[in-house]
Amino acid sequence: MDMVTQGQVLAESPHVVVATPGRLADHLESCNTFTLKRIRFLVLDEADRLLEGHFNEQLKTIFGALPKKRQTLLFSATITATLEELRSVAMTDPFFYTAPADVVTVEELDQRYVLMPVSVREAYLVHILKRFLDSMPKGSVIIFTGTCKGCQVLSIALKSLGFPNAPLHSQMPQRERLASLNMFKSNTTRVLVATDVASRGLDIPSVELVLNHNVPSAPKDYVHRVGRTARAGRGGKAITLVTQHDVHLVEAIETLIKTKLVLQSTKESEVLKILTQVSVALREAEIRLDEQDFEERKLINWRKKLILQGLDPDEVEAKKRKKQQQRLLRRKRKGRRLAEGKGARKQEESLET
Repeated sequence: MDMVTQGQVLAESPHVVVATPGRLADHLESCNTFTLKRIRFLVLDEADRLLEGHFNEQLKTIFGALPKKRQTLLFSATITATLEELRSVAMTDPFFYTAPADVVTVEELDQRYVLMPVSVREAYLVHILKRFLDSMPKGSVIIFTGTCKGCQVLSIALKSLGFPNAPLHSQMPQRERLASLNMFKSNTTRVLVATDVASRGLDIPSVELVLNHNVPSAPKDYVHRVGRTARAGRGGKAITLVTQHDVHLVEAIETLIKTKLVLQSTKESEVLKILTQVSVALREAEIRLDEQDFEERKLINWRKKLILQGLDPDEVEAKKRKKQQQRLLRRKRKGRRLAEGKGARKQEESLET
């Protein structure tokens, strides 16, 4: 629905408004045909994601338009430090309920992994995808990737290799995103290649396989991804491609879900047969994307969005680089502590013997 049509609907004072923070803030800033002063209830779904900081400016606009006397309800599948902090700083005594969750992922979900060098990851992905589609003629699969560019490259490469699919990521226009989602939901295509934008909140009734092209750096993101399958009592499978650099991420995931991932059997000889073909397809896809100036358009859109929010893109970029450096430093320190701990244990064992 376009902005004009939405504005006309909002001007009629509907009893319930379901909106994303960005679009609602846009309406509040661009027109005065409606008001939120009579709102009695504010509901934030996926509150952990909304309060991560990416929507601060939009939420500030929305909260500024709301009456002080209202009830605010926050729902989240994961409790973050920000949500915990809200309980202590709230002006009034909040009701805080945590549903028991001894099992983070359901029993019907078969969780597996494949360990391989990063240089052959896509060849293994194609091998697993082909075996699944051949064995389940009506089955559907979501392939999760870590970046928008990676999603687009993989989608193009899979199409050239004979695997029809629909891409879904945040750099696509909303109309194209809806088209991809509808193609997948209607079984027009059985493969959806997506970023984490598809891991939450989408109504996709039946997915037989979730294939993780990368291991999420945050364990909770893994939980949201694999939650796309094995829903409503149905069975499902999740296979995660693990490289030599991802072992510590898998250990963190297993700690959270209290389950060990099972090794997925693969045929290395079949993977090697298609390795060159897959590598060529990926390179050609990258060239096609570079010709479309994908990264440049992404950067322009990002800077434009920040400017509209009244922020300095250069300043935001500098802060982002600083945070990345701090994260890298923390990982190195953690790695050294783990290595020192293992060394100490080995020394103790040798002394005991």
